Amino acid sequence: MAHAEKSHTALIWKVFGLLSIITLVEVFLGIKKYDFLYLNNVLGTSWLNWIFLALTLVKAYYIAWYFMHLKEEKKWLRRSIVWSAIFLIAYLSFYLLTEGTALHDAKNLLFN
Repeated sequence: MAHAEKSHTALIWKVFGLLSIITLVEVFLGIKKYDFLYLNNVLGTSWLNWIFLALTLVKAYYIAWYFMHLKEEKKWLRRSIVWSAIFLIAYLSFYLLTEGTALHDAKNLLFN
């Protein structure tokens, strides 16, 4: 029994270490803001924002999987949580981009 607890503790520390490294990379990139990442746009935003988004999603995955104990849940419960989150993020992103574009166009019509 003690061996299982020790390995679980070791796993928690490994995940904590990985999350810390990812956070340090995010902080370092946020402070440095390299021009080739910050000034080049892809799909409407900079490479730096895409990197932050990807690293944040990786951190969210590890937090939910290990610290919120989704790893031990049934497969369909995990899928329902992940699929719902993906659908809601995609839905929100679509409408934010659509409304943001409409607002930008309306502002340009009124003030230009």
